[in-house]
Amino acid sequence: MTDARAQIQQTLDENDVVLFMKGTKEMPQCGFSSRVAGVLNYMGVDFRDVNVLSDDAIRQGIKEYSDWPTIPQLYVKGEFIGGCDIITEMTLSGELDQLFDQKEVTYNKDAAEKIRAANA
Repeated sequence: MTDARAQIQQTLDENDVVLFMKGTKEMPQCGFSSRVAGVLNYMGVDFRDVNVLSDDAIRQGIKEYSDWPTIPQLYVKGEFIGGCDIITEMTLSGELDQLFDQKEVTYNKDAAEKIRAANA
C-alpha cells in the first residue's frame, strides 16, 4: 500500500485540485462522480481526475489515505474537502466559491451563481 500512498501524495502535490472518481471527467462511471465532475467542469475549474476503477490499489488506498469510505473524493491544494454530498452542499451554499477564493483556485463565478439559481 505504500506505493499507492506515495502515488496519491505525488498526485496531490503536483495538482491544485484533484478528484478521485469512478471514470474520468469526460466519462464518469457513476452518478456521484458525474455530479462532482459536472460541477467542477461547469465552473471551469482546472482539475486532475484520477480514475480509481483503473487501479485497485489507488481505489483502496485513497479511502485509507483520507479515512473516508466513499468515492468520489475532492482535494484542493492537498486538503481533503469531501465527497458528493458535501461538495453539492458547498456548491449550493457558496462555501465552495469561498474555498476556491481562499485557496486561489480559478473558477467561473457566474457559472457558480447559475448552479445556485437553478437549484433555488
